[in-house]
Amino acid sequence: MYNARAKGIFRVDGITSTNPIAVGDIVEMDIEDVQEESAIITEIHDRKNYVARVSPHNKRQHHIIASNLDQSMLFATLKEPRTSQGFIDRFLVSCESHHIPAVIVFNKADLYGKKEMARFEELKDMYTAIGYTVILTSVENEQGLDQVRTLLQHKTTLLSGHSGVGKSTLINKLFPQFNLKTQSVSDWSGKGLHTTTFAEMFDLNETSRVIDTPGVREFGLVDITKQELSHYFPEMLRLLGNCQFNNCMHTNEPGCAVKKQVGIGSVAEDRYVSYLSILETMEDRTY
Repeated sequence: MYNARAKGIFRVDGITSTNPIAVGDIVEMDIEDVQEESAIITEIHDRKNYVARVSPHNKRQHHIIASNLDQSMLFATLKEPRTSQGFIDRFLVSCESHHIPAVIVFNKADLYGKKEMARFEELKDMYTAIGYTVILTSVENEQGLDQVRTLLQHKTTLLSGHSGVGKSTLINKLFPQFNLKTQSVSDWSGKGLHTTTFAEMFDLNETSRVIDTPGVREFGLVDITKQELSHYFPEMLRLLGNCQFNNCMHTNEPGCAVKKQVGIGSVAEDRYVSYLSILETMEDRTY
């Protein structure tokens, strides 16, 4: 293992990012010192995909979370802390925009009461109907762990979610050799406390890797225009050809096939509301 530094400033995919070299990148490097295990990165190979978000420190820059992924696994919780549907949908949109299959893991099931379980069933039905894999897990009850372990095999998987959702605890349960740092939820805020400070890749075996990421509070979308947003809602994408107008935004236009399906067909009302909410916060951009 080498400690490597970048040579100069890299520009990736035409954007300036806060971290042009990301976990998962395949690079070329020159060895500086074998004994000191130091090297200089001279080239980044083209990425097959990546997940990025708006930098939390500079809204005009992008932060590349990880690259060259086979799938992503979003850890969410319905209690201590609660993950909003808006956060889930933004993450899914980002994955869809780069053709990265996503799995949603609702963790800490042992904390759920009747209200949370009813909400989980609603969300599971909604996301499963769209085509996503949804898993209910609990480290305390050892629930769903085998299913997660199976899905991680023979793939490079991004693990993400809010701080405090228990992803590191779950991975430690499955693969105790990693001993990932964990910390409980803050009592006074109900929010997770940051433990992972940078993304890190771990080899599960010769063909399986996971990339553990810092807890994410917000997920600002990048490289997506308002006109493209509905393309990354799979249930809407299937209907776009049936809208009266090719540039339909599915808001106030007549003859909109998407609006006709909201609540009574293939588009869940919660997802449509989420779409409108994301659309409202997006800036008018062209790329």
